[in-house]
Amino acid sequence: MSKKIGVVLSGCGVRDGSEIHEAVLTLLAIDQAGAEAVCMAPDIELAEVNHCTMEATGAKRRVLVESARIARGNIMDIAQITAGDLDALIFPGGFGAALNLCDFAQKGAAASVNPEVARLVREVHAAKKPIGAICIAPALIAAILGENAAPTLTIGNDSGTAAEIEKTGSKHQNCGVSEFVVDSANKIVSTPAYMLGTRISQVAEGITKCVAEVIKLA
Repeated sequence: MSKKIGVVLSGCGVRDGSEIHEAVLTLLAIDQAGAEAVCMAPDIELAEVNHCTMEATGAKRRVLVESARIARGNIMDIAQITAGDLDALIFPGGFGAALNLCDFAQKGAAASVNPEVARLVREVHAAKKPIGAICIAPALIAAILGENAAPTLTIGNDSGTAAEIEKTGSKHQNCGVSEFVVDSANKIVSTPAYMLGTRISQVAEGITKCVAEVIKLA
C-alpha cells in the first residue's frame, strides 16, 4: 500500500494562498516517489489579492474552494482529517501559509494558528510521523511546535524571519535553495524554495529532495 502524504493548501496563488509552483512540485514529487497525496485545506475565509497588481481587491474567497483549483477538486476539509489517516504531512509555502493558516505575517513569533491546522500538526508530531515545510511554512510549524518541541527549521537566510522563528523557541538553520534541513528528533524537514529561489528549477530541486526525505522518514 502506498504511503499517504497529507498536503495542506492555503488558497491558490502566492499573494493570498499557496504558491502554485511549490504546491504542484510537491504533488509531483509525491507521485514520482510512488506515494499518494491527500490534499486538504481549512474551510475559512481569505482576503483576495489581484495577482497582476499585487494589491488587495477587497473581495473575500474561501480557502478550501480556492485550494481545490490546485487539487483539481480532489480535496478535503482539514477538520475531517486525523493523524491516523496519514503517514506524513507537508505544507507548501505562499503567503497563505502565513496569512490564512496562521497570522505570522502580521504578528511574527506571537502568531496564532488556525485551530484545525494546529490540531493536525500536533497530532502528526505526537504520532512521530514526519512533517515537511516549504518556503515560509516553517514559520507556521515554529508557531505551533516551537515552545514544546524546539524544532530546527529553515526559511533560507532571511535574518528577520529567522529571528522571529527563534523567538518561538525553535532553532533556525541557514540553507541553500536546492538543499533541505532535517530535524531528526522531531522528524521535520524544511527547504527554502521561493524564500530564496529565483528559478523554478532551483525550487524544484529543493522541494524534490525535501519530499523524498519526508517519505523516507514515514
